[in-house]
Amino acid sequence: MYPIIDCHCHIYPDKIAQKASDATGKFYDIKMHYNGTAKELGSIGAAARISHYIVFSVATTPKQVASINSFIADLVSKNTNMTGLGTLHPDSDDLEGDIENIVSLGLRGVKLHPEIQGFKIDDYRCLKIYEKCEGKLPVLIHTGDSRYDMSNPNRLKPILETYTDLTVIGAHFGGYSVWENAVEELKSYKNFFVDTSSTFPFISKEQARRYIKTYGAEKIMFGTDYPMWNPKDEVEYLLNLGLDEDEYKKIFYENAQKLFKIQL
Repeated sequence: MYPIIDCHCHIYPDKIAQKASDATGKFYDIKMHYNGTAKELGSIGAAARISHYIVFSVATTPKQVASINSFIADLVSKNTNMTGLGTLHPDSDDLEGDIENIVSLGLRGVKLHPEIQGFKIDDYRCLKIYEKCEGKLPVLIHTGDSRYDMSNPNRLKPILETYTDLTVIGAHFGGYSVWENAVEELKSYKNFFVDTSSTFPFISKEQARRYIKTYGAEKIMFGTDYPMWNPKDEVEYLLNLGLDEDEYKKIFYENAQKLFKIQL
């Protein structure tokens, strides 16, 4: 009925994709559905009627930043149905240079994963990232984890309140496994958006509808967290929530299209 942008896709080089995917599955104690390659994403995404993908990977050490960003930039240059985000690491000796490189490569934002990268999002080391991205690059952050206290709402709120021109997308409805707390604490921030990834398998449809109504459809983007879940199942779950057409348009493509300046 309308285009679908999947705004949350992890992609790895073919040689290490399966290993990287398995490591993520082990971290979350979840069996991964897929191997994390661009070719596979295109195939399973097409079956789910997804027309565009926002792709990225994360650097676990500062020395990986440049090579990962080059890999993502090269990938999207060869695939017109993909938009890339860059990675940063707060321990880099040249964060400003890393951000300038992201912009020069044509990447449209930054992806951070505090738990896997090993930092708290309100750590002083991260503040330069937010300062340099404010008003320029949206930042998609893995948010929430009941096992840790690295990206939960209590740590995100000071960032949203200090960097008011920084566009932040909180993955997983703003708080993986702490959804109720996230929705209550983060619903009112004008510079905060969320994606739907890695949430639907764990919550009821009543909860999903309530979260969408609370945040507002204009603040939500569809995402699958490839290679973790079946994209077709994610699309069908959302379609079965009984939202109105305007809400579906915003969530499936309009919000991501505007935020990341995507031409469909």
